[in-house]
Amino acid sequence: MQPLPHRPRTTRGLVGALLTALAGIAALMTAAPAAQADTTVCEQFGSTVIQGRYVVQNNRWGTSATQCVTATDTGFRISQADGSVPTNGAPKSYPSVFNGCHYTNCSPGTRLPAQISGISSAPSSISYGYVSNAVYNASYDIWLDPTPRTDGVNRTEIMIWFNRVGSIQPIGSQVGTATVGGRTWQVWTGSNGSNDVISFVAPSAITSWSFDVMDFVRQTVSRGMAQNNWYLTSVQAGFEPWQNGAGLSVNSFSSTVNTGDPGDPGDPGNPAVSCDVTYTPNVWQGGFTADVTVKNTGSSPVDAWKLAFTLPSGQRITNAWNATVSPSSGTVTASGTTNNGRIAAGASQTFGFQGTYSGTFAQPTGFSLNGTACS
Repeated sequence: MQPLPHRPRTTRGLVGALLTALAGIAALMTAAPAAQADTTVCEQFGSTVIQGRYVVQNNRWGTSATQCVTATDTGFRISQADGSVPTNGAPKSYPSVFNGCHYTNCSPGTRLPAQISGISSAPSSISYGYVSNAVYNASYDIWLDPTPRTDGVNRTEIMIWFNRVGSIQPIGSQVGTATVGGRTWQVWTGSNGSNDVISFVAPSAITSWSFDVMDFVRQTVSRGMAQNNWYLTSVQAGFEPWQNGAGLSVNSFSSTVNTGDPGDPGDPGNPAVSCDVTYTPNVWQGGFTADVTVKNTGSSPVDAWKLAFTLPSGQRITNAWNATVSPSSGTVTASGTTNNGRIAAGASQTFGFQGTYSGTFAQPTGFSLNGTACS
């Protein structure tokens, strides 16, 4: 086929072509940038940063078999997970995304480590993607230590098991159940030889949840496995696989720690909590009601208030008003509702509950507001 004869362009045609080309270049320059490409990490302890604030880590420590994680804009997925280890021992790895510090690797802009007593709230959300052809748990880890350390092993590890597949179990033994964050959990405690571990195991799989990390921290403090003058060093969400694991994913993750620093929108300008509690019971044989008034004696408001206290042995709460109170016995926590969740400086909030008792009636002890003891 012969080419068509070429016809010379006029000056007007050349100018028009030039303007069209410049317009095309301008459109390319102003177009929205493409989404960040996924990053795959296969190094044993390799990591990468997502959202400019969280670290995704491969963390393959229990096997020499290949494992790779692929970081996405909002989380990560396990893209390769070769090999297996016995289910009666430790898992082969803990790929995760975290806020805080892990073996000197600190996420950008983190507020951790932070002293427990200075944290007003630590809201977090997580969404998991599960597979059926593997043995694993989906675990959210919370690390606590008496010092603000950014390296090495912390003293206490809190594990929240959102899901488990296969014949695996937490470290130690089950010591009971607890209601934390409005959910019921099996509670296990033990030691792995390097640190103490308390595990909260969901009875059935949870795929996504938004919650306050401090609910689990305060439960751990109430059980004597940490103290309010300790430090929260990191929070992590990921998986512990024993066999396979490819396809498991953290679809999204967020973590905020409100420390009461000036300008903190979660707890503006509140350097410390100070409080006073008045407990007024009405008692009859085998039963009672109680009105509880908690006063903020500090100079700044307290948001998302939580009052923890310990009921005497034999007492059980049957219902409550103006607060959510759980569990029903032992060390319990009363949480403000959407209508009374703030206690202004110098102001008070009052709630009440009804309960039963055996033996001699006594008043609760150990009142603390957001982790700080009250008078």
